[in-house]
Amino acid sequence: MGICNVVPGGDSGTVALIAGIYQRIVTAISNVDATLLKQVLSGQWKAAFQRVDLWFMLPLVAGVGCGIASMGTIMHYLVEHHFHVMMPIFFGLIAASCWMVAKLVERWGATEVFCIIAGTAIALGMVLQPGLSHPPEGLWYIVLCGLIGICALILPGISGAFILLFMGKYHDLTGVIDRATKLNFTGDDFQVLVAFGIGCALGLVGCSKFLKWLMEHHGSATMAALCGFKIGSLYKIWPFQRDTTPEIAEFKHKDFQPIPLSEMQLDGVFWMGLVLVIVSAVGVLLLDHLALSKAEEVIHDDPQPTTAP
Repeated sequence: MGICNVVPGGDSGTVALIAGIYQRIVTAISNVDATLLKQVLSGQWKAAFQRVDLWFMLPLVAGVGCGIASMGTIMHYLVEHHFHVMMPIFFGLIAASCWMVAKLVERWGATEVFCIIAGTAIALGMVLQPGLSHPPEGLWYIVLCGLIGICALILPGISGAFILLFMGKYHDLTGVIDRATKLNFTGDDFQVLVAFGIGCALGLVGCSKFLKWLMEHHGSATMAALCGFKIGSLYKIWPFQRDTTPEIAEFKHKDFQPIPLSEMQLDGVFWMGLVLVIVSAVGVLLLDHLALSKAEEVIHDDPQPTTAP
């Protein structure tokens, strides 16, 4: 799950379902609320631990942390030094996950069609803004990234790494992970991690209930909007991009722009990128098929149906 959290398009919820622990995680996360805070403040530690399933969540969080630390370093290197290889992979992963999210729409009506079109338009409008190419450097924006990114733990089919990539802070945060694992951690890195952690905490406490309510009462419309949002964001990770700032050495300050189809050359780079898109997309769909098979087994064995991501 930790590895999936670092790969844009990877869905840790799918891994959790295959492992048979998805519903238990969702329940523990949704119990981080005002009731838990009251239990902690009143010293009801045993009840608080049971409410968040602490002895299950602690080793899980430790494993996720190890996965993030190991894969974060690898992904930071790959994005910085093999950008033109990673973008087709990201594109294939996220394009395939669009189909996975679309399948979660239980019924398609006028509302769902409007939501997917609106989600696509909003995402496309956002990625075309120059601000996302060079996002704000302030800690407030890191808090916002954490607040929105943590929603990926609750919303099925959404990758936290995809959210960070969309918001333009993916490379910065994998850089913090990379320096931390190499014991080259700085005071600025610590501030970034604290800010991101605050955002995640605010998102869990403030958004989990609302998102859960949306999924329960307006599930089809919500998933259609999320699908549209992912479709619109594909422009940002177009697999074929050119570096418009070759004179800039530092990667975080570089500017990459998609190459229009009219300017594409059918050379080795094009065919390699196309193969990477297809292979990564097929990999995601195979993982989704495995998850659905696992879900059917759980539903068959358990009289109480388990919610699938």
